[in-house]
Amino acid sequence: MHAGGPVSHPNTLPPDPADRAELIATLTAALAGCRLLTDAEDTTPYECDGLSAYRRRPLAVALPETEDEVRHILKTCHALRVPVVPRGAGTGLSGGAMPIENGLVLSLARFKHILKVDPVARTATVQPGVRNLAISDAAAPYDLYYAPDPSSQIACTIGGNVAENSGGVHCLKYGLTVNNVLKVRAITMDGEPVEFGSLAPDAPGLDLLGVFIGSEGMFAVVTEVVVRLVPKPQTAQVIMASFDDVARGGDAVAAIIAAGIIPAGLEMMDRACARAVEEFVHAGYDTDAAAILLCESDGTPEEVAEEIARMSAVLQASGATRIRVSQSEAERLTFWSGRKNAFPAAGRLAPDYYCMDGTIPRRHIGTLLTRIAEMEREYRLRCINVFHAGDGNMHPLILFNGNDADEWHRAELFGADILETCVELGGTVTGEHGVGVEKINSMCVQFSPEERDAFFAVKHAFDPSGLLNHDKAIPTRARCAEYGKLHVHHGRLPHPELPRF
Repeated sequence: MHAGGPVSHPNTLPPDPADRAELIATLTAALAGCRLLTDAEDTTPYECDGLSAYRRRPLAVALPETEDEVRHILKTCHALRVPVVPRGAGTGLSGGAMPIENGLVLSLARFKHILKVDPVARTATVQPGVRNLAISDAAAPYDLYYAPDPSSQIACTIGGNVAENSGGVHCLKYGLTVNNVLKVRAITMDGEPVEFGSLAPDAPGLDLLGVFIGSEGMFAVVTEVVVRLVPKPQTAQVIMASFDDVARGGDAVAAIIAAGIIPAGLEMMDRACARAVEEFVHAGYDTDAAAILLCESDGTPEEVAEEIARMSAVLQASGATRIRVSQSEAERLTFWSGRKNAFPAAGRLAPDYYCMDGTIPRRHIGTLLTRIAEMEREYRLRCINVFHAGDGNMHPLILFNGNDADEWHRAELFGADILETCVELGGTVTGEHGVGVEKINSMCVQFSPEERDAFFAVKHAFDPSGLLNHDKAIPTRARCAEYGKLHVHHGRLPHPELPRF
């Protein structure tokens, strides 16, 4: 840990032409064939992640296959002071995998092996490029599965999940990535292997595993992960409850938790989102309701029957206008397929959408939705809302045309307004998508200079060179000071320094 005053990123300069040539020559000698990409046509696909609004082409892309190759790449870049950005599947939504100018993208796409499934210990040891859903597929013969289930689970990788501390529709009962990972092996920027966590119930010393998960690739590069597996429930059912007012729907969420019920999943969509999803998936959603809740119970048949009855009573008392319970596994999966396809459904409504990711106390769900409706009028843009209601993780989807510079500007202002309203209501600027480059200005609003200095001190302890995912997630004092000067509309400003599409 750094001592002796505030820490910030060093002024990392791009390598000069001689260094670039040396870097490429050195890595080419170590990586056979096409595993080092330098041509524009090869590196362009790596210029952004799922937040495609901000793009930058990297100097080169390395695709190692072994831990020794990862160590060699990092040592070489460290010696040449070349910034490095680790990358998984690129499904992230905050620009965390966007390249750094004259930097290297280190892709873990070829680290895609499931090394071991231990049905007795209920663990799986996997490489970071393994897809989230592939872990559950491998564990299925043992009636086990990996609980965190982001909507992108068919494509996102466990390494990316660790970087962002991803959740999913079942995170209320089963927890986020941090609650389901036992151990991580990683390589620091200077090429040293480190391990966090333990296969035992606890590990000696500080809980650095909890610090590492969610660090957005700024501390070290993951090479191996041990995850916890859980038994498949004997049965599960979903309630679809309709409300004629979004505030009542939000209050119903708080009422379920207050009743001592922890559903396996508790999701909410407003009318605009439900209609978009229904046209796309045909999940049987009530498109006349102002809001719908999906409340799942899992366990033994007796446990599920009791919990469904209790939740139904709470929902009725909270003003639900219609309650429908899934009557088969196929119907349950259909209900969830609608929720998991909310993002692609939004893509049918406008040329572009801007997915936000903030959290608020559950009791303020109705308040935030009311504020968002007011913002729609202020910014003259539509917004559909879908979120993990159980833990207050909101995902408003702002619809706009990215080819219209004014619309894109208003979408950025709209998004920042939502995030800073979350902070005002006692929440945070991110729940599971990370900060990356997208929310870095909003970090100036949520955290004090002293708190941000502490974040930099942790970063410095892991990466003194400041080369690993440089200038992401934590804003410098200088950046926040400049942001404050331009705080012309409650601090809601775009990112003029970032290249857009």
